[in-house]
Amino acid sequence: MQNQNLKLKSDLKHRSYEYSIKMIEFLDTLPKDVSTEVITKQLLRSATSIGANIVEAKGASSKRDFTNFFSHSLKSANESLYWLGLLRDGKKMNNPQIEYLLNETKELANMLGSSILTLKGKR
Repeated sequence: MQNQNLKLKSDLKHRSYEYSIKMIEFLDTLPKDVSTEVITKQLLRSATSIGANIVEAKGASSKRDFTNFFSHSLKSANESLYWLGLLRDGKKMNNPQIEYLLNETKELANMLGSSILTLKGKR
């Protein structure tokens, strides 16, 4: 069981890192109008925060602290879903990359949510 938990944490860390890279690459392709730039900055901050908080959790001083870092990651994932949806719907972008990023964000959020429930003993 402990090996499985370590693998999940490693997979989550790796996936969030790859996700951040793909997000940066995607954001660099967007138009430079004012509203898109504002959304882009917010999305860059929230999307990269997912992985940053997962890495921070490794240095947590307690289980509660660890859980809090994962909770912050989950909040950042939910915020990223909002900004991605706004780009897709508000800017009428039909970019397949947005759908990929939305799906990956949802998967990361599900993994984080599941981990948080396990950490809190609710699973």
